[in-house]
Amino acid sequence: MGALFVLPMLMIAILSFLKRGTYGQVVYEFTLNNYIRIFDPLYGQIFGDTLVVAVLTTVFSILCGYPLAYYISRLEKSTQQIWLLLVMIPFWINFLVRSYAWVIILRSQGVINTFLQSLGIISEPLPLLYNSGSVLLGMVYTLLPFMVLPIYVSLEQMDRRKLEAAYDLGATPWKAFWHVTLPMTKTGVVTGSILVFVSSIGMFVVPDVMGGAKSALIGNVIQNQFLSARDWPFGSALSIVLMLLSMLLILLYFRATKASETKEGSA
Repeated sequence: MGALFVLPMLMIAILSFLKRGTYGQVVYEFTLNNYIRIFDPLYGQIFGDTLVVAVLTTVFSILCGYPLAYYISRLEKSTQQIWLLLVMIPFWINFLVRSYAWVIILRSQGVINTFLQSLGIISEPLPLLYNSGSVLLGMVYTLLPFMVLPIYVSLEQMDRRKLEAAYDLGATPWKAFWHVTLPMTKTGVVTGSILVFVSSIGMFVVPDVMGGAKSALIGNVIQNQFLSARDWPFGSALSIVLMLLSMLLILLYFRATKASETKEGSA
């Protein structure tokens, strides 16, 4: 199993230090130019935009996913199964088909604009598609289950006797949630955040379908290097840098979470 993970990464790492031939073939000569090229301000801007979109996707997924997971955990067991099934149903449909479904809903002649125009609320179609907002919407919709399920598991494993003790001591529902429920489900939030962030930082289908030419994230650049520009060494170098950047940010996130837990424990 280890070979299935290590070998592809090893091949990508080796490719990143090779050259691209005149006709797109790989030339087996060592070079660092692929990594030097990444310092071009153009790619710095794209990396920055990608990080902003990934962070916003993670934040909005927490804001939408936590209340949903909390609501599901408070239901009867039989009803919980139905809601969990509804959360997972989108995974049964092809990823590309789901993205194009949003195009049908948001485009100028789509469901929303047609409905608002028929009611006379708007006279011209709203620009709901091919912008940063539509990309963010598509990313949150696509990755929301990765946030809901870990938080739901944490809520289910939570020792509810501590919550009851907080109520017995006179805590309000908000104080009980803030001081008992949220700290005890932090593991689920951290796990969901990592899953959503890592998935969104390399996403290229949603920005391609719902962002159009106005939205170019690093995943789109890597895809173009492999499929259109046929510059596999540079695409590999971008992939390696993206992976290292993701690992660095996740490490910082873990350290910040650990420091917060230590501070709360010593308080």
